[in-house]
Amino acid sequence: MASENKIIWMSKIFYLMCLLFNSGRNAAQINYSLQEESKTGVTVGNIAKDLGFDQALLENRNLRIVAGTKQELFRVNHKDSALFVNQRIDREELCAKTNPCLIHLKAVIENPLEMHQISVDIIDVNDNPPSFLDENYKLEILESAMTGARFQLETAHDPDVGANNLQSYKLSQNLYFRLETEDMGDEGKIPVLILQTPLDREKSARHNLILTATDGGKPQKSATVNITIIVSDVNDNTPVCDKQKYAVTVKENAPEGTFLLRVNASDSDEGLNGEIEYSLRNKFRNGASEVFDLDSLTGELKIKGGLNFEERQVYELKILAADKGAVSSSTQCNVLVNVEDVNDNRPEIDVTSVSSHIPEDAPPGTVLALMGVTDLDSGMNGKIVCSLPKDIPFDLKPSPDGNFYSLVTKEYIDKESKSSYDITITAKDLGTPSLTSTRSIHVDVTDVNDNSPTFAQSPYTFYVVENNKPGIVVFSLSAADIDEGENARVSYSIDRINSDQTMTSFLSINEANGTVYSLKSFDFESLKTFQFFVVAKDSGTPSLSSNVTVNVFILDQNDNVPVILYPVSANGSAEGVEEIPRNVNAGHLVTKVRAYDADIGYNGWLLFSLQEVSDHSLFGLDRYTGQIRTLRSFTETDEAQHKLLILVKDNGNVSLSVTATVIVKVVEPKEAFAASDVKNTLKDEEENNVTFFLIITLGSVSVLFVISIIVLIIMQCSKSTDYSSKYLQDTNYDGTLCHSIQYRSGDKRYMLVGPRMSIGSTIVPGSNGNTLVIPDRRRRGSGEVRVILILLRFSLGFYSVFILVFI
Repeated sequence: MASENKIIWMSKIFYLMCLLFNSGRNAAQINYSLQEESKTGVTVGNIAKDLGFDQALLENRNLRIVAGTKQELFRVNHKDSALFVNQRIDREELCAKTNPCLIHLKAVIENPLEMHQISVDIIDVNDNPPSFLDENYKLEILESAMTGARFQLETAHDPDVGANNLQSYKLSQNLYFRLETEDMGDEGKIPVLILQTPLDREKSARHNLILTATDGGKPQKSATVNITIIVSDVNDNTPVCDKQKYAVTVKENAPEGTFLLRVNASDSDEGLNGEIEYSLRNKFRNGASEVFDLDSLTGELKIKGGLNFEERQVYELKILAADKGAVSSSTQCNVLVNVEDVNDNRPEIDVTSVSSHIPEDAPPGTVLALMGVTDLDSGMNGKIVCSLPKDIPFDLKPSPDGNFYSLVTKEYIDKESKSSYDITITAKDLGTPSLTSTRSIHVDVTDVNDNSPTFAQSPYTFYVVENNKPGIVVFSLSAADIDEGENARVSYSIDRINSDQTMTSFLSINEANGTVYSLKSFDFESLKTFQFFVVAKDSGTPSLSSNVTVNVFILDQNDNVPVILYPVSANGSAEGVEEIPRNVNAGHLVTKVRAYDADIGYNGWLLFSLQEVSDHSLFGLDRYTGQIRTLRSFTETDEAQHKLLILVKDNGNVSLSVTATVIVKVVEPKEAFAASDVKNTLKDEEENNVTFFLIITLGSVSVLFVISIIVLIIMQCSKSTDYSSKYLQDTNYDGTLCHSIQYRSGDKRYMLVGPRMSIGSTIVPGSNGNTLVIPDRRRRGSGEVRVILILLRFSLGFYSVFILVFI
């Protein structure tokens, strides 16, 4: 008793270990057994208990049975997870002679998805008695038959298997014959009638026997056939087959008329007693006559109908060879036809569960679908390999037996790259040639907020004409977010913390569309460029943002009238008197009109023209430099005083102008020399005073300039980055003062110029023709370098102012 209890206890422990092992796997194997012909509703087993699940937990997990290609023989009770018989089960119909007869089911549980295999072994019961093809069997035997002659009788058929199959034959009691049973293995048992007493037709021409076939079931079942033996005379030789058993193998796709073999039987008799005729004996039992064709004269066996390995793999044919004697003698030739499988069935994909939506942040390994694969072929023809296209972020995970697959993600999915997938699953068998089938699964990728807004440009560069009206739109920005819905809705704001407060206080942005408004009017002469930052933020949770630098350049308008610098009279009017000797030659420089325009580019490019002159043949004016020269020598008849009215105008779209008056007095050479000496003396005194102050000022500015250069060189040596000025003003002049302002936008450097432009420069469209693109090989400077460059600008500005004042 102690040893028995120990064995029972160890069995329970082993069972619990199996349950724990199976519960940690995606697929578990449950084996049940059931007798055929069980009543509908009979419980096969409890799935929840055998899988180790709590029944209360399974109520919401949609436990169901998937039978695949089999009929719905079983169902599951969702209340207690019991597997029960749903309809009549006939083992002979399901498996024929195959033993064991296994029915494979799939138990699918959701939330999370799990699949478990269930194998039900259908146990045979003795529900079929043996049966003979005919109720009466007639056998003709020559009276000259020798004692010990053997006569093979009709075999009985029993569809049951094992002990319930046919076990023995019994012959009714008689004086002439006895019965032996030959066990042919898989072919069954064959009854053989043996003659034990010589026959005498004159005493008895007919013998009636009863052959009984009995199976091994409990209770036993049996069948009988009436055997009538007719004793014939003369024809005393029976045909003999060349082989005791013929065997041939043929592919299931063999075409009609394919030759299989030739059955050959011989008879030593002569004449009709030796001529043999062949016939299929068991044509009604297994439909052999529909599949095979036998030539009655030659014994050639050919394919007549279609073979199907999946329906039947072996045909056992009984061919009767009988002579044509008056009393025919016959024998049976056994033919075994083995049907060989060919790959004529495509794999089948059965998707049991599928998820049609997946978030783009789902981790790798997320299960999308569960599917089973089957192939009716056998061997390598039935082995299946499933695959996916290589360019998708999904993978297939097979079960250990290869009959089930899980469709999982192999990497993170980006909805912005692709919002949906039509996944084509290809199932391919290993036959030659292989066959394939496909199944498509559509999966939509749901969006998460994983993308920040992106500006169309970075940085933005805008050009705004000065004197704009306050409150109007000056420019607009746009940012796009490739997410969807609220994750893609962008709002705009000005980063006032990191931007220049003095400028951003005059700017307003529409948070919905990125339109920027100016709350004041810009003046190019006061401000030429400024910079600020704009932030774009989406409405996702959590929200994402990005910022962009906005560079604004103010474009000049022609809003400044030219200013006459020379001549200027004592009362401030543009009027001057010049004295020249009468004996000057043609081309003599009388004077130069100097003017200045605060605008730049074409707006500050000044042209000079003579509006009024007493004698056009005497004086000429250079339109670009403002120089007044004599065109010819003076004569005695020329007047002593001439008035010249000079018009100075800029080149703006709407030009602005001013006039200057020059009085030219022609004096005799002696008077001219005296006046010249007086003017030179006064001029020398003035220039000495001015020169003194100019030397002091220029010395100070030069020292500041040298210090700036030294600091810039030190910073350049301490940093690898090449800093450069973003804004530099140069002042050039030649008669009229021309301005050139350089600034940078992106990777280009621009120059706003006056009358003379640099060779090789390009005019930028949309900038009133006064902006040049200068080839720039310098890198962008940092804020520290800008400080040094401001000092340089300041120094150069002083130089320009002093040059402007004292020339």
